[in-house]
Amino acid sequence: MRIEDILAMEESQTFDRKSVNIAPKDFSNHVCAFANADGGIIVVGISDKNRRIEGVDHREKDVNELLRVPMDFCSPTVPFAHELVECVDAKGKPNHVLVFHIEASPFVHENQAHDVYMRVGDKSKLLSYDDRLTLTLDKGLRSFEDFLVPDSCYEDIEESYLKEYLSLIGYSKSPREYLLQNKNFAKEKEGELQLSVAAILLFGKKPQSFFPRARVRFIRYEGTEEKFGAEMNVIKDVTFEGRILEQIRQAVAYIQTQIKERTYLTAGGIFTTELEYPEFVRTELVVNAVTHRDYSIRGTEIQIKMFDDHLVVESPGNLPSQVKINKIRNSHFARNSHIAEYLKDYKYVKDFGEGVDRMCREMEAQGLPKPEYKQDSFILKAIIRNSGYVLKKADFASEKVDFNPKKSDFSPKKVDFDLQKLNFEKIVDASTYNITMKRHMKAMITEVGLQQVFGAKYVANSLKVSKTAAIGIIKKMFSLGVIKPVQGNGKGKYMLNQETSKDQNG
Repeated sequence: MRIEDILAMEESQTFDRKSVNIAPKDFSNHVCAFANADGGIIVVGISDKNRRIEGVDHREKDVNELLRVPMDFCSPTVPFAHELVECVDAKGKPNHVLVFHIEASPFVHENQAHDVYMRVGDKSKLLSYDDRLTLTLDKGLRSFEDFLVPDSCYEDIEESYLKEYLSLIGYSKSPREYLLQNKNFAKEKEGELQLSVAAILLFGKKPQSFFPRARVRFIRYEGTEEKFGAEMNVIKDVTFEGRILEQIRQAVAYIQTQIKERTYLTAGGIFTTELEYPEFVRTELVVNAVTHRDYSIRGTEIQIKMFDDHLVVESPGNLPSQVKINKIRNSHFARNSHIAEYLKDYKYVKDFGEGVDRMCREMEAQGLPKPEYKQDSFILKAIIRNSGYVLKKADFASEKVDFNPKKSDFSPKKVDFDLQKLNFEKIVDASTYNITMKRHMKAMITEVGLQQVFGAKYVANSLKVSKTAAIGIIKKMFSLGVIKPVQGNGKGKYMLNQETSKDQNG
């Protein structure tokens, strides 16, 4: 590593920096936390508050005490490697920082006080008794990628794949040495190399000869539901094999060919093209499935099912017990930490624990429902819905309003207000916003009544969108002059702006 690379890194799930003044017992919390989670790098000799470079030269006693921490302060011992990286300290003098490389462990590690810590985001979190118990259970699931594969040998590795990766990460030793010395990728038995599950999936010539269902299958259905027998509605069925990186690249590229586009002319005379699913979301769903699937389940593959109004990605394996469906947006636990780290190096995994949250934000920004997750037996299903689904719901909402007997007042005042609403819809149609956003705004114009005051909560409930998306809809309606703020009813309250409609008529 170079000091420039270290200074450019932000503290995260797999990176932390600590002052050389840290006490060994406190340092053990972070060492255990990294080993209990996804592994990573801890740099000693840089203040974690202001990134001031202290260095570790002339602190031999402190350095020796910290180097003993993984062995003397952690139980069981945490395997690690270390290096000294050249730097210039805050006083302008040549110095070094101490870098610890800690790998994810199949064991649960505790400190001298018998406390268990785990890395969560950029913090080392003390686990409760229940969390500690679930971590112990999850470690059993997680270690399958480290299992040695019988009858495997070095000849099963495609060396060009491995050399490409080593060049990417700047590893200077031989491919064989890398497998033996890193991430439990290989063990030497009777003079022959035996490979781990992860090594074969990442670098193997023919991974499916060992794991036939370690693949991705894409199925395109006609309509909005899966049918069987005489009514079977499959119109595309494609399978992607090879190493994990190839599966992701091929599946993502193929989905792109199946995505529908909607092109329309904006009020400014510019053609705008809108995809039915954001690109990041499509890619992240595939990457998550491949990264976190349970490869010990050999009876099925990852299946991507595309329907007219939604897409489902089915991945073999249960959620780790500490990750709950209703909290998945901000949870993280990598079942296959070596695979996750590999894909992070190829920029498919941006940062651990951030993918689901970003998917939610991107869907909401496009006016679409956030991803849904369901655990069905041993299959985890991730579901995203497209603009066609949103339009159908908006139409249904409009129909409910139109046919509500309580709103069948045909007084002159009501008729005049209905005409004003039509003018509001014309304003929306003439705007440059995308078709989904226009439908949302028009649905709200239809929904709200004469002199009705509403806010983000009302919009969110009416359109079945998040509060964040609802606030965005309100802002856009206000920018068009369709609604106006109302005083005396609390913060963030609005009503239809009848003055704007009168101006239109005038």
